[in-house]
Amino acid sequence: MDLFPGINHGILMTGGWRYRLAGGVGTVTLTVLALALAYQPLVQDVVALVPVVGDLPIRSATPTEFAFEALTTALVVAVVFIPLYKPQPRRLLDTWLYALRRTAIVVLTLATVGYFDYTYRLPRSTLIVVGTALAVVLPAYFVAIRRRPADGQERTIVVGNAAERIPAISRAADATIVGYVAPGAVEPDSIGMTDGGQVDAELPRLGGLSRLEEVLLSHNADRAILSFAGEDRSELFGALTTCHENGVQAQIHSDYADPVLTREVGNGPLVEIDLEPWDPQDQVLKRLFDIVFAGVGLLLLTPVMALVAAAIRLEDGGPILYWQERTAAFGETFTITKFRSMVTDAEGESGATISAEDAGETDPRVTRTGGVLRTTHLDEIPQLWAVLWGDMSVVGPRPERPSLDADIEATVEEWPNRWFVRPGLTGLAQINGVTGADPERKLQYDIEYIKRQSLAFDGKIVIRQLYQVLADAVDILCSGPSGNRDGEDDSTPNN
Repeated sequence: MDLFPGINHGILMTGGWRYRLAGGVGTVTLTVLALALAYQPLVQDVVALVPVVGDLPIRSATPTEFAFEALTTALVVAVVFIPLYKPQPRRLLDTWLYALRRTAIVVLTLATVGYFDYTYRLPRSTLIVVGTALAVVLPAYFVAIRRRPADGQERTIVVGNAAERIPAISRAADATIVGYVAPGAVEPDSIGMTDGGQVDAELPRLGGLSRLEEVLLSHNADRAILSFAGEDRSELFGALTTCHENGVQAQIHSDYADPVLTREVGNGPLVEIDLEPWDPQDQVLKRLFDIVFAGVGLLLLTPVMALVAAAIRLEDGGPILYWQERTAAFGETFTITKFRSMVTDAEGESGATISAEDAGETDPRVTRTGGVLRTTHLDEIPQLWAVLWGDMSVVGPRPERPSLDADIEATVEEWPNRWFVRPGLTGLAQINGVTGADPERKLQYDIEYIKRQSLAFDGKIVIRQLYQVLADAVDILCSGPSGNRDGEDDSTPNN
């Protein structure tokens, strides 16, 4: 049922920045209108009959008071409703319920602000009217501007570089496929469909991946089926992000489903992609958190770094720092810096290997000072520079040496799935004591983090890691260094 039949959905429901603009402006406008309605004498008289407010004096607002209250109320509502400005492909009922929960938060926030800030006193009667009006209007508004087929016919587009999968995808789709989007100079202008697919003759190529957003909007696409082969996860993740930013549902064929993308496989030939890319505003906040954390950490730990450097040099006269190449997001590489905690040239002729510490044993290559550093994680401090420059994040899968990644991938085929996000100083696997010695279990934790990642989740992981570091420091003061990293994922030898 169309709640607002007079609205031109072709314009309002295009997604992207238009949806964000419609969401933000509409929220503020409806909030001000609800507040104006609440101050109408007739409305105030009706609300006065309610027992909880009947004994309170009813007052009108001067233009200055109304402007201040409207500004404060609109600001609270606009901030609380920020998650709904994202044109994500939610179901209509989910959108309605989510907006309703956000409205409840608005009412509680306004009541709290009015209680603690005496310059902002929204009368109880007015708050009841505003809350009721917003609970009715805002959920309906966000349902109205969600993307849905204007003519009742769902339009599907296949996106990816695996043209050979399109016939199987076409048979599984329950809607007409209008075309496919593929990297430039990879596919022909059209693909013949002769094996029973829903396309009678040919499936046209609508453009390259760089034009995906334009194609989704120009064809009013409702669903995109991703079909990527090989290890080019950056293109897959980019396409997924574009779909979410424009409110287009993303699916994948169950026969080609990557476990990092879906929670369950087997409920049908086409399954929804469970992985939700971070919104740009969340990415900015995460990056700001990384910068502040790394900057403050480097500043506060400067004296500690000086003591560590002196201890390393005094023990054996060898290098203080060492540098290693590690795997970054989407299989790229970067260089990390750490305090040396093993003897010089620890790898020797053996090359990169999993440290015995990760299996709970004692690694003879670890120096006495290195045992303290590794137990207290002080050898990781220089990695804060990598966080500051953007090569790493505070929270994420711990990066491995490319050669070790290749060795692990030979036995754990899905290992590269952890490359979907930027590597981190700590992560879900680390706080649960899982190391590279158990790659399958570590991969499970890394994938769980990728699916659950949020600023709040990152905060919990950081707090738990800091607690473990303090606990390790207290333990080493009481019993002496063990040299065991207790689950730290620095599984490569130090040079």
